Amino acid sequence: MADPRVNIIDKRLKNIRRIIAVSSGKGGVGKSMVATTLALSLVKRGCKVGLFDLDFTSPSTHIILGAEGVQPCEEKGLIPPVVHGLEYMSLVYYSGNHAAPLRGADTSNALIELLAVTLWSDLDYLVIDMPPGIGDAVLDLIRFVKRIEFLVVTTSSQLAFETVKKLGGLLQELGVPVLGVVENMKMTESTNLQQQTEALGLKFLAGIPYDPKVEAAIGDAENLLKTEVARKVKAIAQTV
Repeated sequence: MADPRVNIIDKRLKNIRRIIAVSSGKGGVGKSMVATTLALSLVKRGCKVGLFDLDFTSPSTHIILGAEGVQPCEEKGLIPPVVHGLEYMSLVYYSGNHAAPLRGADTSNALIELLAVTLWSDLDYLVIDMPPGIGDAVLDLIRFVKRIEFLVVTTSSQLAFETVKKLGGLLQELGVPVLGVVENMKMTESTNLQQQTEALGLKFLAGIPYDPKVEAAIGDAENLLKTEVARKVKAIAQTV
């Protein structure tokens, strides 16, 4: 029997103009930082924005935002709180500071529930912080969220980029739009990864240099937006 919640997902997302999934092949490449900074940059442009942390491995956008003491309101669903001008929903509201060791059907069930019960307002953008890799949650989101577009984050590491190749190939095979690839924490002026990205038929969006000031800005959205990372992400926000 079909899950009735799946049909509700379209209704929940119908008034959102663009849905951008920030993804990565591996963890530890700064995906959540890019997703959060992108959402904040779009707010600064005057857009109505939501940020949805669906990183089942380790949700962290609440730490980056400094989102303390806020919870969604329950009214025939869950209404996300507004944090720094954006509507914010996270798996952490369910899991707290504990791990969410979900697999297979449990992951799908949790994902469907979150998508079905969250009541977004009319948004210009919904930025989704995805789980890293190509697991059940990523494949389910492709299946359940129509109009989803991917922005892929990697580092300069060839090991990290190998998984990007697989993710990019899968998305292209499925006909899912890929906005492009961001090379994060860039330490040199090398264009090697840009060339490899373009050879795959994917757009290279930006190289973001390693910025030691980012760590001190975690939990402080205003200072985060003053970093070199934010300057680069703001430029990306102008193109999406």
